[in-house]
Amino acid sequence: MTLSLYGRLYLTAYNTDAGALYDRTRAGFLLRVAVLAELARAGRVADRAGEVAVVDAAATGDPVLDLVLPRLGAHRRTWKAWTRADRKETLAAVEDRLAALGVITVRERRSAAFARPARREVTVCDAAEVRALQGALAGVLRGEGSAEPDDAVLVALAAAGGAHHVVSRADARARKDRVGALTGHLDAIAPSLGRAVRGLGTTLVAAQGGMGGG
Repeated sequence: MTLSLYGRLYLTAYNTDAGALYDRTRAGFLLRVAVLAELARAGRVADRAGEVAVVDAAATGDPVLDLVLPRLGAHRRTWKAWTRADRKETLAAVEDRLAALGVITVRERRSAAFARPARREVTVCDAAEVRALQGALAGVLRGEGSAEPDDAVLVALAAAGGAHHVVSRADARARKDRVGALTGHLDAIAPSLGRAVRGLGTTLVAAQGGMGGG
């Protein structure tokens, strides 16, 4: 099965040792970037003066992309702003899509305090395949072979999002130039998206410090 960029990003962000996403808040940001990148690459949106401009609003046939695309046309915002918007809903939509494809299973676990929203427990159906993907991405980071554009984007996002089960802190420091080169693939898709990813570390710290996080 060939997964979308956002689908592969979700599996990149899944820690098989923990049996969960490495961090749901951070994964939400990364998934928003992946969705924006897919829409831009498909010619549905473009970078105009640092803002996301919808070029083709027709339905894509993908439920996640079709959730996000109409909203992009309803407001004028920067790429950075769109990486923050609706990320919880996007994360849930991605999980629903992957569950429908048989890639993961999702269980809603309700708290004893019913006022709290249900917590999602997600299990990947093929943990070995997920580990193989992450191992291949580690090879891309080390410069083993040529980097396919999608793989370059996945490594760049794993590094920017602090997914240390894929890009360790040591590797991120030692291979800073390589990460920068891989992030360049996002610049090629939309320059302002690449800039947003380069500043993602600060955005994530702010979000998890109570400034719009969750």
